[in-house]
Amino acid sequence: MYPIDLKNFRSQYPFRSHYLLRHGFRMHYLDEGTGDPVVMIHGNPTWSFYYRALIRELSPSYRVIAPDHLGCGLSETPPEIKYRYILKNRIDDIDFLIKNIKLSGRLTLVLHDWGGMIGMAYAVRHPERIGRIVVTNTAAFPAPAGKRLPWRLRLIRDLPEPLAGVAVRILNGFCLGALWMASRKGLSREVKAGMIAPYNSYKNRLAVLRFVQDIPLGPADASFPEVYTTGERLERLRHVPMLICWATGDFVFDADYLREWRRRFPQAEVHTFAKAGHYLLEDAPQATAQLVRRFLAAHPL
Repeated sequence: MYPIDLKNFRSQYPFRSHYLLRHGFRMHYLDEGTGDPVVMIHGNPTWSFYYRALIRELSPSYRVIAPDHLGCGLSETPPEIKYRYILKNRIDDIDFLIKNIKLSGRLTLVLHDWGGMIGMAYAVRHPERIGRIVVTNTAAFPAPAGKRLPWRLRLIRDLPEPLAGVAVRILNGFCLGALWMASRKGLSREVKAGMIAPYNSYKNRLAVLRFVQDIPLGPADASFPEVYTTGERLERLRHVPMLICWATGDFVFDADYLREWRRRFPQAEVHTFAKAGHYLLEDAPQATAQLVRRFLAAHPL
């Protein structure tokens, strides 16, 4: 990691860092509060910073765990000869974390973007460990029938490696683009700085690029079997209380994905946010946090 000056956004991220060795590299996570464990899993190109408001809301009553995937946030970036940046390894990493920090009892998962696919894949492996699920603009199944990947993502996903490296790792186009496209409200200068802080070098943008390239669209893609199998096994979780908080201004995870969640989990409590984009917790942090707190209180473990 290039040095990250936490002082610049410590007032927004006033948490103590913890580390766990994974594949010989430091995996960073937050561990705030005590009580029933709540595990928050981020997507791309965010990190545990994205969950800061929800951590502050829940940590007085719960033990909140918010990891940074390897190559993201304050975790180290393994070279590709040591670590393959694909979905299965991301799931294994979360499995490893949960086992090794000794979370007792059943878990509550809070999921966003790639974190939904990773977290739900973990959940169908261990349905007995899952007590509650909070879903925000994500997927845990193959794309709905006829759904095409938005052209911006498809362009980066399918670019030849040298061009993709220029766009994402040299020019930082994916991280910078997300700052402008993922929020309907608009992010403050301080929040933008916090969101992008870990992705401050060519090396530290490797995971960002590999996440996009790992988006599975069909059986020939490396991570498609994990996505397909997870989708087939979601019925194992139909008994689990679920809250869906959905930003309708998301250009990736749109109404088609929400319909699929509702079809698979008809018992879920659903709230939509018409003035929010993909970064729901930036556009409606207080409203979302209050809904999550009420949901957890209504479904004690």
